[in-house]
Amino acid sequence: MSAITCIRTIRLPERPKLIWLEIETDEGLIGLGETFRGAETVEAAVHELIAPGLLGRDSRKIEGISLELTTPYIGYHSASAEIRAASAVDIALWDLKGQRHGIPIHEALGGASRDSIRVYNTCAGYDFNTQQGARREITPADRAQGPYDDQVAFMRDAGALATSLVEEGYTAMKIWPFDRFARQPGANNISLADLKQGLEAFGKIRAAVGNRIEIMCELHSLWDTTAALRICQALEEFEPYWVEDPLCKMDDAHALADLRQRTRVPICASETLGGAVGYRDLLAAGSLDYLMLDLVWCGGFSEARKIAALAQAYNKPLAPHDCTGPVALMAGLHLGLHAPTAVLQEVVRASLSTWYGELVTHLPRIEAGFALAPELPGLGTALRPEVKQRGDAIIRETCR
Repeated sequence: MSAITCIRTIRLPERPKLIWLEIETDEGLIGLGETFRGAETVEAAVHELIAPGLLGRDSRKIEGISLELTTPYIGYHSASAEIRAASAVDIALWDLKGQRHGIPIHEALGGASRDSIRVYNTCAGYDFNTQQGARREITPADRAQGPYDDQVAFMRDAGALATSLVEEGYTAMKIWPFDRFARQPGANNISLADLKQGLEAFGKIRAAVGNRIEIMCELHSLWDTTAALRICQALEEFEPYWVEDPLCKMDDAHALADLRQRTRVPICASETLGGAVGYRDLLAAGSLDYLMLDLVWCGGFSEARKIAALAQAYNKPLAPHDCTGPVALMAGLHLGLHAPTAVLQEVVRASLSTWYGELVTHLPRIEAGFALAPELPGLGTALRPEVKQRGDAIIRETCR
C-alpha cells in the first residue's frame, strides 16, 4: 500500500489564479498537481470536500479515486471548481505513480507514440492571466517588458513577431486580434471596419514570413454565430491552421456544427468543456476539426486519456492546452507524447523564459520547434523549495 498521509495546497498572491497541490504518501514520495482559475475556491474544495476522504487511501488506486471525485451528484459539470480540484489531485497521483516506478508519466500511460511533439507559441505577454477577474486587453500603447512580450508585439507589428518566432524555430503561432471588438460575451455583431482592422495582423504575418509559419486564431468564446461566421469567412484567405473557440457557448454542438459547415477554416474546440462527455457530444455532431483539452480543467490524466481515446476513435487531431502554469504544460506534454492523434503542444515563450522557471525545477526542452520527451520519473518536475519558503506563500494542509 502507498497510503496518502498529507494533502497540501500552495498559492502565491502574485499568481492569484494558480494553485498547486502536493500529495504525500507513507513511502516518502510527494506528487505535484496544479489547476487554474478560482484558486481560493479550489483550495476550499480540496480541503473541505476532497482531502478528508483521501487521507489513508491507497494512492495507487487512481482510477477509483478519479471516478469518485468526478461523478458526485451536484456541482460537477464542465470545468467546475470541484473538477479543477479533482484534476490537481489526479495529476499528483499520476506523478506519484511515475516516481514510484521510476518512469515518466508518458511511459506510465502505456508508452509514447513519439519522441517529441511540435509546439506552437501562444502570443501572450509576461502578465497574461496574472490578474483576477476579466481579461485585461493589451493595446499597442502598452510598453513591452522584454523581448517576448508577444501580446504587445502582435498588436504592434505581427510581421516582426512572426519573423522572430521563425528565427527561433517555431512553425506555428496563435493570436487574438478580434477580442477588443467584442463588447461583451456573446457579441452579435462585428463591423466591417473592425473586421478589416483585426485581419491586418494576419496579412502582416503572411507578408513577412509567407507560409513558413502556421497561424491559429483564438476567439475566446466571445461571439455568437453570426459574428463568428463573418470572422471565420474573412479569415479563409489567410488559411489559418484553426479558429479556436469561436462561439460564446462552446458546448452547443449543433450551433458549432452549423458554423463549421458554413466556413472553410478548421474549428478547434475546446479546453473549457471539461470531461469526456462534452467532447463526445461535439464529435458525434461533427462540430470540430481539432480537439483541445486542458488537463488541469478536465479531470487530470485519468479523464484526459479517455478524451484522447475519443479523439482517436473519431480520427481527430488532439492538441493539449497551456496558457496557465508550468505543471499544466508538463502534464499536457506527457499526454501529447502518448496520445496517438496528438499533433501540437501549446507553449508561451514569455512564460517559459521567465516565471515558469522561477516556480518549478524542470521545464520542457524545446529544440527546433519541438518539445522533447521528459526523461525524469513522474511529471519530471517539482515545485522549487523556495516557493513554499516565501513569506507570502499561502499554504494549507490536511494531514493525518
